[in-house]
Amino acid sequence: MHPLTSANVEAELSYAYLHAVASHAGMSCSSSNRHEDNAGVDATLVAWGPFPGAPYRKEVDLKVQLKATIQAPTEVGDSYAFNLAGVARYNDLRSEAIATPRVLVVLFLPPTAEQWISHTAEALSLHRCAYWVSLRGAAESANRTAQTVYLPKRQIFDTAGLKALMGTIACNNVPLYGGAPL
Repeated sequence: MHPLTSANVEAELSYAYLHAVASHAGMSCSSSNRHEDNAGVDATLVAWGPFPGAPYRKEVDLKVQLKATIQAPTEVGDSYAFNLAGVARYNDLRSEAIATPRVLVVLFLPPTAEQWISHTAEALSLHRCAYWVSLRGAAESANRTAQTVYLPKRQIFDTAGLKALMGTIACNNVPLYGGAPL
């Protein structure tokens, strides 16, 4: 048996982060199968109402593409720039021809594996955090291999942010991509 590569560990930590936040928010989180993974979906979240402003909506789904990186985020205005490898993934995420909203969630980890997790008898801590962005409505990429996307700093993928996002979706408001910050 071969040990996981550093990139595999980073990816697994992004799943752990997603599951922890979704669970704390009272939502289900299921990993996708290979068919969905080929379409740019790593996990599906399900939230149940009532949702503020949408009392008739009882259930909301959200599909997630996960990424993790040890590269320090590059600040561009009020956002972090992230180089999303795979223009096909970018196109899957920006599509308006899908019913279930999709978001990109990027976990920024410290630069060395020793800094990723700490634990004591009182706490298990995964260091740094993730940010989310909807790429729906983003411009078509002129690139062949990768596309820079911008994750707003205010869109931390945490319990409160996830609940707010699901509430927005429950009101039939799918977040659109804001593009490069000024």
